[in-house]
Amino acid sequence: MNLYVGNLSFTTSDNDLRQAFEQYGTVAEARVINDRETGRPRGFGFVEMPDAAQANAAMAALNGTNVDGRDLTVNEAKPREG
Repeated sequence: MNLYVGNLSFTTSDNDLRQAFEQYGTVAEARVINDRETGRPRGFGFVEMPDAAQANAAMAALNGTNVDGRDLTVNEAKPREG
């Protein structure tokens, strides 16, 4: 299951994101999205968790949780549109 994680602090790294979600299960991939031109974080990322039950548990537990001074928004990622 692919999860969207919004309202990330600009200091949050891929590793920080992985560690937050690993408390709830196996994380296949965690990535913070960076701006193509500046290389700076854009304030959101994605976490891929192979087990849907673990992903749902992480989503329920972390949505609205304060990480690095920001309240996270966590939900199921929607497919990218054209």
